[in-house]
Amino acid sequence: MTTTVTGPSGPPSGPERREPATGPDSEGTGGDTGGDPFAQDTLPAPPGASRRLLLSLLRPQRGRVTITAVLLLLQQAAVQAGPLLVAVAIDRGVPAAAENDYGPLTWVGLGYLLCAAASGLLLYGFVRASAGVSQEVLLEMRARIHRHAQALSLDFHDRYTSGRMISRATSDVHSLRELLDAGLQELLIVVVSVGYITALLLYLDLGLGGAALLSFLPLYLLVRSYRRRAGALFSRRSTAIATVIVKFNETLNGIRPVKAFRQERANEEAFGRLNRHHQHVNGSTILEMARFVVLARLTANTAVTAIVVWGAFQVAAGELALGVLAAGALYVRRLYDPVDRFAMILNYYQSASASLHKIAGLLAQRPDVPEPEHPVALPERRTGEPGRAVAFEGVCFTYRTGGEVLPRFDLTLPAGQTAAVVGATGAGKSTLAKLLARFYDPTEGRVLLDGTDLRRLGTKELRRGVVMVTQEAFLFSGTVAENIALGKPDASREEIVRAAEAIGAHGFISALPDGYDTDVRKRGGRISAGQRQLVAFARVLLADPAVVILDEATSSLDVPGEKAVQDALRTVLQGRTAVIIAHRLSTVEIADRVLVMDRGRIVEDGPPAELIAGTGRFSALHRAWRDSLV
Repeated sequence: MTTTVTGPSGPPSGPERREPATGPDSEGTGGDTGGDPFAQDTLPAPPGASRRLLLSLLRPQRGRVTITAVLLLLQQAAVQAGPLLVAVAIDRGVPAAAENDYGPLTWVGLGYLLCAAASGLLLYGFVRASAGVSQEVLLEMRARIHRHAQALSLDFHDRYTSGRMISRATSDVHSLRELLDAGLQELLIVVVSVGYITALLLYLDLGLGGAALLSFLPLYLLVRSYRRRAGALFSRRSTAIATVIVKFNETLNGIRPVKAFRQERANEEAFGRLNRHHQHVNGSTILEMARFVVLARLTANTAVTAIVVWGAFQVAAGELALGVLAAGALYVRRLYDPVDRFAMILNYYQSASASLHKIAGLLAQRPDVPEPEHPVALPERRTGEPGRAVAFEGVCFTYRTGGEVLPRFDLTLPAGQTAAVVGATGAGKSTLAKLLARFYDPTEGRVLLDGTDLRRLGTKELRRGVVMVTQEAFLFSGTVAENIALGKPDASREEIVRAAEAIGAHGFISALPDGYDTDVRKRGGRISAGQRQLVAFARVLLADPAVVILDEATSSLDVPGEKAVQDALRTVLQGRTAVIIAHRLSTVEIADRVLVMDRGRIVEDGPPAELIAGTGRFSALHRAWRDSLV
């Protein structure tokens, strides 16, 4: 035999070693991760990650941001010129008009109208420019989340639920949208207007301006206190809505077992508890905002009253002009007008801050299976060559949740060989297959393809070399042709049809309402499990990989469906190296070699006929399978 298996050839001695139930092997059960941060809704992020994320999103929009800032500065200059013109009208225009000189009053009126018109036009330009910036930022944010989700390893997706991922891309991005579309515009207007008003008050009268600035101290303390309390509430609200989305998504994905086991009422009660919790947390944030608005309005009104009364005494004493007091009163009123809006701005900010922190935590996660810095290419495979050689050298694998799954072993599969891997549930069969597909990297050792470490191959090169077909044979919403072409996106219709004909799928595809243009709908629900498997095989044949991995490709099929798939299997595997994870021993019949696994170890290795004739584990499995057929 040209292949070798080193390491223990029988059951391990000493304490029994079991694959952990929490491991993401498809044969495991999954479970709680204990202290794992993935058990929480918020993933850890480096300090300042949220700020850096927002800056990185805004950096490409520097030009638009600059234009937006200039428009806002000009718009607020036009708005805040109004009270100043009122002061001029009272102190100069009215006395001049009393002497029949209406020129100053006329010019003030025209100036006021001009400022009002300019303010409206500039505000339109500012809103339009800022909306363009926010939409580009949100577009890039969603694209990053989607791109990063695809780049992250299977280990991440096994522990971080799809519902949480959906929550990041929907409700959390929506919170950021509210801040950018409304809150940030309001905040910029408030900040710029406060700056203008403060400068103008100090220009009109130092005492008046100083009193206005001094009145900001209690408001600042109030805002600081609100931010601290509201921040925790908004983080809890974001987590609460995420749990609602997770439960809703889980129910829809498992709708068949829900109906089969009549779990509608239980699910409704569980969802109701989560929904009521979200309602309670959301109500707490609204109450906190209401307290802030009441206290802020009380503070603002007290400050305005005090300043106006103080100014009136100054006018009576002849130390302040009446026009200056009128303008000052208007400016102070404008200074505190945004208090109510500021509460809403803080709401937007706190909500967006909590959401941005969660998105930053997600984007901070690094793939466990990274792209190589300097990828290499596999040697060209000549037509007719029997696949590529596969080798596991000193490979050991442990899931990060703990527990050794695959003890150290060596294994060589020559090019063109078909090896079937059998064993009990949890034996490590799927883990071995996932290492070969590089869904995971070994904890120790390396996996080689024609002598090249898989970690040195770029994703595109690896997927050309190795393709895995799972038990589910997942099909995406779209046409049959589009699903087959997934293996070769630039394939012509003729190539797609030839692949389907070679697999034996052309007949049932042609009988569909629109043939190859029939929409298979969600998860390929429009066609049967066997037909989905045939489409998946046609996809593989079109991709023309050197190595094919079949993970229990026939376990969910009936006998007629299994026969059709078995016939297609022979076509797919011809001239390729193959690893078949098999529960049904009928699949083993087409294998050149059988590997029997137990608790992560290869305990038997040999041709099917030789192992059946022996007295080992595979012989016993084969007899039990044969008896079950009888």
